[in-house]
Amino acid sequence: MGAVGAGYVLLQLLLVVPGTGLAWDETVYTSQVSGSVPAAFFSAPRARGITFLAAPVAQLTTSMTALRVWMALLSGAGLFLALWVWRALVPVRVLALAGALFATLWVTVFYGPQVMPNLWSAYGALAAAGCFLRAARDPTDRGALSGLAAGVAVTGLMRPPDAVWLVLPLAGAALLVPALRRGPWPLVAMGAGLVLGCGEWVAEAYVHYGGLAERLRTAGRIQGGMGWNVAVGDQIRALDGRALCRPCDVPWRHKVTALWWFALPPLAVGGAMVAARAGRRAAAWLPLTTGVSLAVPYLFLVDYAAPRFLLPAYALLALPVAEALHALLTPPATSAVTASNRKVRTLVPALVAAALCAHLAVQLRVAAGDVRTNRAMRATFSGAAQQLRGAGVRPPCVVSGTSSVPVAFYAGCASHEISGPDTSSTPAGVVAAARRGPVAFLVPPHLPPPAFVRTWTPLALHVPGVLSGYRAYVAPPPGR
Repeated sequence: MGAVGAGYVLLQLLLVVPGTGLAWDETVYTSQVSGSVPAAFFSAPRARGITFLAAPVAQLTTSMTALRVWMALLSGAGLFLALWVWRALVPVRVLALAGALFATLWVTVFYGPQVMPNLWSAYGALAAAGCFLRAARDPTDRGALSGLAAGVAVTGLMRPPDAVWLVLPLAGAALLVPALRRGPWPLVAMGAGLVLGCGEWVAEAYVHYGGLAERLRTAGRIQGGMGWNVAVGDQIRALDGRALCRPCDVPWRHKVTALWWFALPPLAVGGAMVAARAGRRAAAWLPLTTGVSLAVPYLFLVDYAAPRFLLPAYALLALPVAEALHALLTPPATSAVTASNRKVRTLVPALVAAALCAHLAVQLRVAAGDVRTNRAMRATFSGAAQQLRGAGVRPPCVVSGTSSVPVAFYAGCASHEISGPDTSSTPAGVVAAARRGPVAFLVPPHLPPPAFVRTWTPLALHVPGVLSGYRAYVAPPPGR
């Protein structure tokens, strides 16, 4: 398990960390704890858990590479700890294989060093399920109960809805499965974890968002409305490396990137059956049911796709999948097997190993493509920020308009959006800010500038990528 965690860190340091920059969501999270950049507007769906992990480095330096390295090291340690919980429940070889399968998915590799909450929600869910089984096996294991509460709390801190979908199957097992009934303490631990993890998000709802119900409504509206939406096809199309597929009306071109996704359900069910026959019934079926529960909202209740949303499900399903693959990779040892069957069973491990190598090659190729896209994004935002600084937009400053949130972060400015989910100001507020200091307003190509900036100095942003053709309208210096 230690080797898996170390290998995961090394893979990130070699493939993802060099030259990558912070994407839009990352700039929002990092700005909350940055020592040099004003905090961006924090919209209703977001939770602050990931900011606590980024804070030690973000407070000290603006270096994105330093932050990437820090998050990569933490992600390797997190994977090790989440797997370590299961060491008494699952054979070490199966556990190491599960960790390797999860750690080499392109989405796991790409998001490992990022300031994003989904991977950490996965770690919390994986650890909580393992601690629940340990507590059910030994009711006197106080460490398992504490770990159960901590795992739920971590998931709640990162993604409060994930914590609810995590607790549902665990609580159901504690109440309905005779072999897992161990009194009220597992339920108490889960309740404590929900309070510790989601308490800050709920309290913030009343302080800043008009109450919990209003925050949930606002969060649902920002996410396109929560309801029955079959997003299975969206998730499949997004597996070719799309960080966000919204709206996901793109053609399904790279089908090879989704082959593993279709193999996942039968392998998970088959692996659960293998583990059950080996006497590990609870350790077989609980990860399966919990992983499915965590996948439900992102497959059936959200009308768009982001592969990172399913990381908690993948982390748990990796356990039964590893059980199935381990069984296929292990040749029969009994002499009762006929010569012809022995040949077949000897060939199967070779075929499975070849399939795993091909799967790894596809995953690394997709991850490498996303890294190239990220590096180009960093060059775009950095170039725009450099041009704004050359036009006099330097801290303390404000950037508003389309795509202002990431550009403001790269420029060291505050972002004042006047429309969309990140609305934090008004045209009058932007004009008022221009009386106090440097302000720039970003306008995409083929759109006219709003009336209140038409007298400002236009600046064509000569950068490629998502800001190609943008113009920045720079306010005159205060007093002029």
